[in-house]
Amino acid sequence: MNTYDVLVIGGGAAGLSASLVLSRARRNVLVVDAGSPRNAPAANMHGFLSRDGMPPAELLTAGREEVTGYGATITAGTVTELVHCGPSGFHALLDDGQRVKARKVLVTTGLRDELPDIPGLAQRWAKDVLHCPYCHGWEVRDQQLGVLWNGPESVRYAQIVRQWTHDLVLVAPEDTLTPADRCQLVARAIGVVEGLVDRIVVQDDQLTAIAMVDGRHIPRQALFIPPRFVPNHALLTGVGCDLDEQGWAVTGPNGTTSVSGLWVAGNVTNARAQVITAAGEGSAAAIAINTDLVGDDVRTAVVHFNQGFPV
Repeated sequence: MNTYDVLVIGGGAAGLSASLVLSRARRNVLVVDAGSPRNAPAANMHGFLSRDGMPPAELLTAGREEVTGYGATITAGTVTELVHCGPSGFHALLDDGQRVKARKVLVTTGLRDELPDIPGLAQRWAKDVLHCPYCHGWEVRDQQLGVLWNGPESVRYAQIVRQWTHDLVLVAPEDTLTPADRCQLVARAIGVVEGLVDRIVVQDDQLTAIAMVDGRHIPRQALFIPPRFVPNHALLTGVGCDLDEQGWAVTGPNGTTSVSGLWVAGNVTNARAQVITAAGEGSAAAIAINTDLVGDDVRTAVVHFNQGFPV
């Protein structure tokens, strides 16, 4: 069984950023990456200073090269089981049967987007069906945009999307909008379409309209949806990590969890984290992890020194 200082589960921006800091700190790091990043369908990423417009895959490729250049190991696969062994650290089982041991673990397994069950919607995800106006609003500015209802937060969300276009409609089921909602929407010239969506209309690989159940077609060039976020937290629950009422890991400073030696970073704990935010959280967690390892190293050295072992 191979032993590492730190096992990083997930090789996205958070995991690679943490691995870069830790490997530069001369820690023995293993990154296990399933190879299915959340932003894979997106052609470009935005809002990352000096990397704006870069394809997500290019960022990950560059990150892997940097991390391995400092001696970290990256392996393709999935951690299927994580066991906390108290002061001795963690044991992990990979899907290929490999077993590894680590003193500390950082989980950066991200989240998944739960979309409304509307025919054609998932196929256009990250193309012209979008979730983050700060990530994609500039690219569809001044176009015919729509916001699909996905809960009460959809009204506030539509007001944010309004920053990028003068031609915006909110599509909502009947009897869901309050008088205050309607007043706010009308005040900013946001159209309201009430009814049930039947499907998304696509022509020549381009979204062109929203087809309603009653037969209406609402011309639109792109749609925004406030998605429901579901953290990929099976490993966290399996190891006994405390979760809040919404199912997110309860965290302390720099991604600490209720399980000693276990940290989290990125979208698995922060649904709103963009790529640059996730990278920053990974870096902060790495520094905290190394500090914790140094504390362990000091305690071990003192014991050995008192027992007369050579330093």
